[in-house]
Amino acid sequence: MSEEVKNTHEDLNVTTGAEPVTDEIKSESAKPKFKLGEGFEWLEVYYQKNKKAIQYIGGGIIAIAAGVVYFFMMYLPEKEKEASNEIFWAQQYFEKDSFQVALKGGKMVLSADGQKSMMGFEQIMDEYSLTKTGKLAAYYAGVCHLRLGNFERAIECLKKYSLNDEFVGPMAIGLCGDASMELGKTDDAIAYYLKAADKKRNDFTSPFFLKKAAFACELKKDYNRALELYEQIEKEYYGTEIGKEIEKEIARVKTLANLW
Repeated sequence: MSEEVKNTHEDLNVTTGAEPVTDEIKSESAKPKFKLGEGFEWLEVYYQKNKKAIQYIGGGIIAIAAGVVYFFMMYLPEKEKEASNEIFWAQQYFEKDSFQVALKGGKMVLSADGQKSMMGFEQIMDEYSLTKTGKLAAYYAGVCHLRLGNFERAIECLKKYSLNDEFVGPMAIGLCGDASMELGKTDDAIAYYLKAADKKRNDFTSPFFLKKAAFACELKKDYNRALELYEQIEKEYYGTEIGKEIEKEIARVKTLANLW
């Protein structure tokens, strides 16, 4: 190409705004255009080779999903209804302080289906353990065993209560502390009481179990720790019934420990 023609070609590029054609641009333009579907041919091949396995896996996922839906939408609600009907009779005897009957059942009662032998809290706890009512039955069973002096068994049952209730949850833990105290396990009792106080902080269970923990510390003659707990009640729960009377407990412990 002569110098004159070359200059004319460059001037043309400048005038039109077109960029000079480079080897890189030529290379890009030479690449084949991507066609939709070409990149997914391997999926078709893979599916054909593994069709049975994929179908089994897909069927399994559908079966699991259907099972979950059935369990939560049909099976569990039905069991909950059954458990609610069964616990009614045990609660009636519990309120009458008939703890053995409430716990073990066996009494003949008149139901909508005629006479039947009632279930006790322990049986309901075991047979309906997945339901809320079954977990509540575990709490009741623990209380019954505590009242009947079966302290180890009381702790076993109370630990099975796992509902997130603001009051019953802390009470279940705190009652484990009471059972531990009866067994002479003061350190365990203090740990339960402190856990109960912190479980669901409120103006009823929290100061109640902090005070129990403080008293257990006094029994160990750990007056400094007892004082800390009493002062915590004074600071955090002064407006509660326990908080309003805590000053005398503080004064008493200070006297016992010569902390004035």
